[in-house]
Amino acid sequence: MKNLSYVINGILAVAIIILFILFFSNNKKTDSEIAALAFPVDSTLTLPIAYVNIDSVLSNYEYAKEASDALMKKTESSRATVNNRQRQIENEHQEFQRKVQNNAFLSQDRAEQEYQRIQKMASDLQQTAARLDNEVLMEQMKVNSQLADSVRTSIAVLNQTTNYEIIISNSGLDNILYAKPKYDITNQVIDLLNKRYVKK
Repeated sequence: MKNLSYVINGILAVAIIILFILFFSNNKKTDSEIAALAFPVDSTLTLPIAYVNIDSVLSNYEYAKEASDALMKKTESSRATVNNRQRQIENEHQEFQRKVQNNAFLSQDRAEQEYQRIQKMASDLQQTAARLDNEVLMEQMKVNSQLADSVRTSIAVLNQTTNYEIIISNSGLDNILYAKPKYDITNQVIDLLNKRYVKK
């Protein structure tokens, strides 16, 4: 009975050794197969993707520059209007304070009327400032929409000949941390945008 146990243990030991040999020889084949499937390092290979640097587009696209200048002028004009009226109200308030201290008003009612008039001017100025801010904001949204539409249209026109599968926008390091220069089509997009803008 003991001999039979030794024989079975011997057979099991041989079977385990054979399994180890087969396992390690299969792994070597798998490693070589994986190495054969690895992509070759080919610097001429270009994937069908590209990216556009939006900061460069905004600083070099003529329409974007002109629209930005127009918005800046409108903002400065609004601020100047509000600042001038605010100074006027402050001057009138100081004059009111001086008259109150010198008892220049003929009656309490007259002083109250003057105070209410200055308060109404301040309230009107707040409404005017809010309206002007809203106008600038609406103009900014309109310009942004036109810029986005113009860029999308130009990229679609450009892609009729370049046939990229994906074109990504990038601003600073927002989307792309590293890309080879051959994937950057920013200058092509800017050239096309400016040609199309001049034609209009």
